[in-house]
Amino acid sequence: MRLDILNRGYGPGTKLLFALIRLFSGHPVPDAAKLVFYRPDFYGARAKEFTHEAMRGPSDWSVGDRELMAAYVSKVNECAFCVGAHTATARRAYQDGPRVAAVLADLESAPVEEGLRATLRMLGKLTREGKVGAGDMRDVLSAGVSPQQVEDALAVCAAFNTTDRLADAFGFELLSPEGFEAGAKYLLKRGYR
Repeated sequence: MRLDILNRGYGPGTKLLFALIRLFSGHPVPDAAKLVFYRPDFYGARAKEFTHEAMRGPSDWSVGDRELMAAYVSKVNECAFCVGAHTATARRAYQDGPRVAAVLADLESAPVEEGLRATLRMLGKLTREGKVGAGDMRDVLSAGVSPQQVEDALAVCAAFNTTDRLADAFGFELLSPEGFEAGAKYLLKRGYR
C-alpha cells in the first residue's frame, strides 16, 4: 500500500525544489529522493550520509561493483524499485549491461571475478537468512577478498536492506526505463548526497 506522505507533507522550499527537478530533468522526482526530504532530521540526512559513504566512499570495490551489490541485495529482497534503479546504475558504471543482467539472472554462471561472486553469494545469504557464519566468511576471504572489502560490502548490504524495506513499505512507484536511466546518470555524477 502506497503511503500518501510521499505525495505531500513538504515545505514550500522542498516543493519548489521538486518542481525544478521535474522541469529540468523531464522526469518526476523518484520516491527514494522524496523519502530523504521527508523528516530529514530523523532519517534523510543520516541515510544519505551512510549510503553515500557505502556507495562512493574509498573502497577497493569499484562503483560498478557496489551498484551491482545494491541491485543483487534488492533482487534477493524482491524490491522492484531498487532492482530497477541499481541495475541501471551498475550497467552505466560498468558500461556492460549483459554482465549485470547475467549476475542477476544466475550468479553462479555469470562472468564475474571469483571474489565478487563469493561476496555476492555471502550478501545474498545474509539478506535471505539474516546471518552468516565463519565458514561463509572463510569462503569470501579465500576467494581473495580482503577484510576491508568484506566490511565495505556489508555496508552496502546494510544500506540496501534498509532502503529496500522502506521502498516496499512506502510503495515506491516504479519509474519508466528512461526515468531509471536518468536516475542512474544522476547517481553516477552526484552520488547519494
